Amino acid sequence: MMFTAERLKYVDEYYFSKKMREINNYISSGRPIINMAIGSPDLSPSLEVKQALSESIGDYRSSMYQSHNGLLELREAISNFYYKQYGVEINPTNEILPLMGSKEGVMHISMAFLNKGDRVLIPNPGYPTYRAVSKLLGAEVLNYNLSEENNWYPKIDDLESLNPKNIKLMWINYPHMPTGADFDEKKLNELIFWAKKNNIILINDNPYSFILNKKPRSILTLKNSKGVAIELNSLSKSFNMAGWRVGMMVGESKYIDAVLKVKSNFDSGMFYCVQHGAIKALASSQKWFDSLNKEYFKRRKLAEQIATKLKLSFSKNGVGMFVWCKILNGSFKSEDFVDHLLEKYNFFISPGSIFGSQGEGYVRISLCTDTKKMNEVLKRLRS
Repeated sequence: MMFTAERLKYVDEYYFSKKMREINNYISSGRPIINMAIGSPDLSPSLEVKQALSESIGDYRSSMYQSHNGLLELREAISNFYYKQYGVEINPTNEILPLMGSKEGVMHISMAFLNKGDRVLIPNPGYPTYRAVSKLLGAEVLNYNLSEENNWYPKIDDLESLNPKNIKLMWINYPHMPTGADFDEKKLNELIFWAKKNNIILINDNPYSFILNKKPRSILTLKNSKGVAIELNSLSKSFNMAGWRVGMMVGESKYIDAVLKVKSNFDSGMFYCVQHGAIKALASSQKWFDSLNKEYFKRRKLAEQIATKLKLSFSKNGVGMFVWCKILNGSFKSEDFVDHLLEKYNFFISPGSIFGSQGEGYVRISLCTDTKKMNEVLKRLRS
């Protein structure tokens, strides 16, 4: 008889992992399901990025193990990208760690800094992986609640009332997923001050800053962020490279060194050709982002029409690749509402409750669906 590790008692299989098996079974049986739930870009990387990957395959180094901290050229490209796009100067030799997707960074950072019993501040609602990883490592999860009334930011008074003992990490995510709340310099400066005062590492997960956002920002632009803040970033959303698994951790060398000790024991480096594609992507001109956002703007307008047809409320100021919507009539729980739409109209959106208890009563519509399919959803709702 097989006995699994004790840690598995504290986590469940990821919601989308389970739900997509159900969706795929429906599709296999002939149901015309349209998926508007997951943030997996359906658009293509640029031709130049794909060419860079293709051309580098002929290099003799493409089949070799790679450095655990990535090609120097990639780290230099990340450094140049941060300076050009955010105005942040980062040393490519010791303040950048390329990652196989920023999700890897959530695990590695947690493993580098958390002991069993340490406490971690997790946003509610927020990315479920922060909670799952913390629990897998035996850390104590402390939810900090976010609300629409405070534009999905934590209340400093609530944080001040906490006993900071053994709180090691605080996860934040601005621009925020799933709600689309944008970067707020005043509120983030308050968080930096509080985290520094209490010797807590503040990690901003920042993959959405270029999607439908007029002014991309990094937490590292803020005064006093150095030494207390780490940032995760990714090429998945901004460059349509989700499956390429390219992310980065940026911060002081002491943090990079600690995480590298973990990462170097888990992999043998990122595929050489993928790194060359990433280098090309990071050098993209403003024209790339303008073109990308032109498409997402069209999709956002259709998603808003869908939300309006469903009698959902939403903020027009949201950024990123989702529309966060409130169920107004109160007759449905989030998952029941999503299942109702799936059964009646054959389309799938995300229940807000999977992001935490503060997400109950909300749903999330993804913009990673082409306009033809979104118009088909509208047609179904009108019929």
